[in-house]
Amino acid sequence: MLLPDTLSNLFSLVINHYYVVAMSFKVKDLGLSSKGRTQIEWAEIHMPVLRLIREEFYKDKPLKGIRISAVLHVTKETAVLVKTLVDGGAEVWLAGSNPLSTQDDVAAALAEDGIHVYAWRGESRDEYYWCIERISEVNPHIVVDDGADLHAHIHAKNLTSGIYGGTEETTTGVYRLRMLDTSGKLRYPVIAVNDSYTKYLFDNRYGTGQSTVDGVLRATNILIAGKIAVVAGYGWVGRGIANRLRGMGARVVITEVNPIKALEAVMDGFEVMTINKACEVGDLFVTATGNINVINEEQIARMKDGAILANAGHFNVEINVNALERISINKKIIRDNLVEYVLSNGRRIYLLAEGRLVNLVAAEGHPSEVMDLSFSNQAYAIKYLVENRGKLNNSVYKLPKELDELIAKLKLRSMGITIDDLSDEQRKYLSSWELGT
Repeated sequence: MLLPDTLSNLFSLVINHYYVVAMSFKVKDLGLSSKGRTQIEWAEIHMPVLRLIREEFYKDKPLKGIRISAVLHVTKETAVLVKTLVDGGAEVWLAGSNPLSTQDDVAAALAEDGIHVYAWRGESRDEYYWCIERISEVNPHIVVDDGADLHAHIHAKNLTSGIYGGTEETTTGVYRLRMLDTSGKLRYPVIAVNDSYTKYLFDNRYGTGQSTVDGVLRATNILIAGKIAVVAGYGWVGRGIANRLRGMGARVVITEVNPIKALEAVMDGFEVMTINKACEVGDLFVTATGNINVINEEQIARMKDGAILANAGHFNVEINVNALERISINKKIIRDNLVEYVLSNGRRIYLLAEGRLVNLVAAEGHPSEVMDLSFSNQAYAIKYLVENRGKLNNSVYKLPKELDELIAKLKLRSMGITIDDLSDEQRKYLSSWELGT
């Protein structure tokens, strides 16, 4: 005879299993699905490389029987990637990688199509991690992430058994995974999609550069020309933002901690100074470092009246929002994604998008043409991990060069551009050490 405690535990297991299976998605409103489909169709038109890969996947079914858990920004472009994976034979569980970046109409369309999507705009912190919990408990074969919160959760909860490998979309996530690798705690191979040339050279520079400015303009409608814009960080994201702001007439200042990047910014024609000096002159501040408290209480207190703060780094830690709240005597919502803080000295500081990714919260993220490259990398990385399961060490890898170059070739072809090939003579010259002058 079963004891009462045993019966209770068995009942709980049955109920929990039923709950996980029955509740296969959670979105804000399924009624938005029609609008979402239209948005996805628009993205598909502008993602020709991923369309080609989708046709290949549909024919060959390289992901047949594969369970994929993914934490990504739930946008129309992400939907095209998910549909590509499904056509390849995979079953996909999807959660949002930012509480404010989900496009609810897209999430609804995916849910209606049978995708296990757990995402809605405006999630609380607890709800955000609840969604991650849901997609991590399905024993995935492949883990896809943007920021490494899913990777970290799976490792912390010791849910790594049966995972063939994972991918990581963004710079911040790759940092975290390399630390996990260095400490000897990484439990499956990960492809750093962010490190592919066809990802970071285009997504980070052109995509974030354009979409960050788009987010700032949607939130404020300010005139960029003539403003002193301070960009914290001169990595690929910072470069893109700085160049787009300069192109619109801003006087751009760069702050850096890396001497080589700082020197590069100088040689690119930007003014370089410390954040403590820049905080006194800037009209608009954009952080793009991947680090914490880049703009801290000390800098905020010294800013001039009307300074605008925006973040383009993955997490909402680059601007110390808690410090801003603490030293303010008044707070007022001006418009969507624009909040005014009045300091004790009477100066007004404006925070965009709660300090979260301004390009995804206040705008729509990267253009579809850029995500065509990024998500083609994701698709091929997932295929590569499946094909090479059991053959890779538990380390962080780059996508093989030949796949990176294939994506570039497909993109050029879709744009109607042809390039030269090396002649046999040129190949021989490049492969020989004897031939010289």
